Amino acid sequence: MKIIRPIRASDYEALYAIAEESGIGFTSLPVNEALLQRKIANAEDAILSTPTQPGNESYLFVMEDSETGKVVGTTGIEASVGLQDAFYHYHVSKVVHASRELNVHNTVDILHFCNDYTGVSEICTLFLRESARQGLHGRFLSKTRFLFMAEHQERFADVVIAEMRGISDEQGRSPFWAWLEEHFFSLDFPTADYLTGIGKKGFIAELMPKYPIYVNLLSEAAQNAIGKVHEKTKPALRLLEQEGFKCRGYVDIFDAGPTVEADVNHIATVQSSRKASVVINDNLAQTDGETCFAINTSVKHFRACIAEIAYVDGNRVAIEADTANALNIKDGDSIRFSPANTKH
Repeated sequence: MKIIRPIRASDYEALYAIAEESGIGFTSLPVNEALLQRKIANAEDAILSTPTQPGNESYLFVMEDSETGKVVGTTGIEASVGLQDAFYHYHVSKVVHASRELNVHNTVDILHFCNDYTGVSEICTLFLRESARQGLHGRFLSKTRFLFMAEHQERFADVVIAEMRGISDEQGRSPFWAWLEEHFFSLDFPTADYLTGIGKKGFIAELMPKYPIYVNLLSEAAQNAIGKVHEKTKPALRLLEQEGFKCRGYVDIFDAGPTVEADVNHIATVQSSRKASVVINDNLAQTDGETCFAINTSVKHFRACIAEIAYVDGNRVAIEADTANALNIKDGDSIRFSPANTKH
């Protein structure tokens, strides 16, 4: 059985291996020992915190095979972005150049440098190792975050975003960044991406063009990359779109990958989730159960798993003993759950 739990210090080696496998462009997991150690420490602090409103808490969870103890994936949530370090985006909008006298009317796209998402929550750091990419595992990693947010709403903002990895080749070259590099940065994409990942973002404000950029002045390859996702990111984007996430015209300043957003209470998994006390009854769960993603209601001892869940009555559900063990709960405790096939 696969379970999802908070990361801990002993997971460092596994997290480092995941960072290596994730590759260039996965900014939230740079291959840097000090940074990864700090991410784990920050996540441990967040789990022990008791905030009444979203702050700088950074939650990071891992998917573990309960039989082997091997960590096969990660998923995370930033409670509120941009409060300590500036959180930059480009916003794609349109401007009209027209002359009534000449009967000329041109509409062009422009990129505005902005900090419009300051203060929102962010889901991030979702990565499933190649060996575990089957069945419901990817969906499980993604949806568990929404169940956690639904159960602990005071810890998160009303709006949540996800930055999707943009187009780059196997060597980490981004066509969008190539244009910026040539004209403004003199810094290759892997280096810029790495510096951002380890928190050294000052160069962005210092070197990024301050005025709107006309998209039609970019190279054709750079134009075509705007709002597009990396091939490996397409499944993650589809999952979020099924949850109700949409792109409002914001893209990453490095690779121009889209940023998608949703109101937390409008996310499909949040809307379909239910909270109930449990009755441990293997027969009922196996006979009448529906496959669901389930979490316990703890923060410090958080656990999630895939479970067969059957309604007993309006306030109680039946689960198997193995599910109770995986969630570290007993008869009469509460869980939050959502059907595995929920879509917006």
